Amino acid sequence: MELPLFAVLQRTPRVILTLSLILFSLTIVPALYSLLANPILTLSVSSSETNGPPPSDDMHLSHLNSSPVATSTSRTQIRDENEQRCDLFKGEWIPNEEAPYYNNTTCWAIQEHQNCMKFGRPDTGFLRWRWKPDDCDLPIFDPREFLEMVRGKSMGFVGDSISRNQAQSLICLLSRVEYPEDISSSPDKAFKVWNYTSYNFTLHAMWSPFLVKTTKADPTDPDCNLFSLYLDEYDTTWTSQINQLDYLVISSGHWFYRPVIFYENETISGCQYCALPNTTQLPLYYGYRKALRTSLRAILENFKGLAILRSFSPQHFEGGPWDKGGDCVRTRPYRRNETIPEGADLKIHDIQLEEFRAAEEEMKKKGLKLRLMDTTQAMLLRPDGHPGRYGHLQTAELSLRNDCIHWCLPGPIDSWNDILLQMMKTEK
Repeated sequence: MELPLFAVLQRTPRVILTLSLILFSLTIVPALYSLLANPILTLSVSSSETNGPPPSDDMHLSHLNSSPVATSTSRTQIRDENEQRCDLFKGEWIPNEEAPYYNNTTCWAIQEHQNCMKFGRPDTGFLRWRWKPDDCDLPIFDPREFLEMVRGKSMGFVGDSISRNQAQSLICLLSRVEYPEDISSSPDKAFKVWNYTSYNFTLHAMWSPFLVKTTKADPTDPDCNLFSLYLDEYDTTWTSQINQLDYLVISSGHWFYRPVIFYENETISGCQYCALPNTTQLPLYYGYRKALRTSLRAILENFKGLAILRSFSPQHFEGGPWDKGGDCVRTRPYRRNETIPEGADLKIHDIQLEEFRAAEEEMKKKGLKLRLMDTTQAMLLRPDGHPGRYGHLQTAELSLRNDCIHWCLPGPIDSWNDILLQMMKTEK
């Protein structure tokens, strides 16, 4: 039987070990360092436009087409005790029997449609995993360390309901130390502000699913599901507030599958799923790229702290698209060789990487910090982490679509805050 590595080392004479280590240091280490410093880039190919309009409710669900793999070269890297470079976003999920660190009875920040255990999800194995980068260990979120780091500071999350999902995960993780006080200036749930009084830390959640100025195409119709997007204009509901923040996490994507009219220079430039006569039909990628570019420009002009673009959060419908019985019933993570990114989600991720790189260069010139939290690959491996049919009450009379977009709390999304804390420590 083959001995494990540690047993072989124990039986090897100390002199031979010493000579071997010296030889390894002089030959192999420099070569590895060169490779790590210059990662290989995998090229991506654009995918085709999605077919048909998406649903109109708040929990938008959409289907996928196919497209090749893409990876990012803009990575947050840390150094472990041996001073090795470590890519936080390349790795696998490994068992973690200590999780979860809160539950649906100890944290009030869990929304109903993410409260999977409340609504009868029978398995709990999906809770007991943690993200492990290939070349280092990612520490589990330490709430006291986080709160000490942000003492006297403020942080904002800007985006859609997935952005809010992460903010709520953060509140739940911090609840082991302190619950915040709601100091929101209005009852509007789209814009929440909490304060951790013991640390004078303020947390903002700002609703902006399209990131740019948006109105309903028919403001007089409360059920209107057609939106007007002003692709070159800021959404001042959040851009006017970020100058008071020290940390900003921005994300978006899922709402761009909806019927929208695109405006540029105050003139209609096209639309998507709108069926308007004499209007150019444009793919969602056109609008998403321009909206993301505008929002990153707003950060460049109005923000001086640490800005983080969090990449697209994959969806995991199987057995059909969102509107034809698609579901997510898996109970364990994929291994990295069991699935690949594809379809419209992949194309949005590609756009994020391209726009991030361009904005990062501009911000460097001004001495500003923009970083990428590229969690797409990690979350692609977690088809088991969505509410699915357990995001609502199970009754014969109630028929709701399965949610394979949002994430259960507690659940895999908690690892985003493991990564967030590590990124903040790297920049300190």
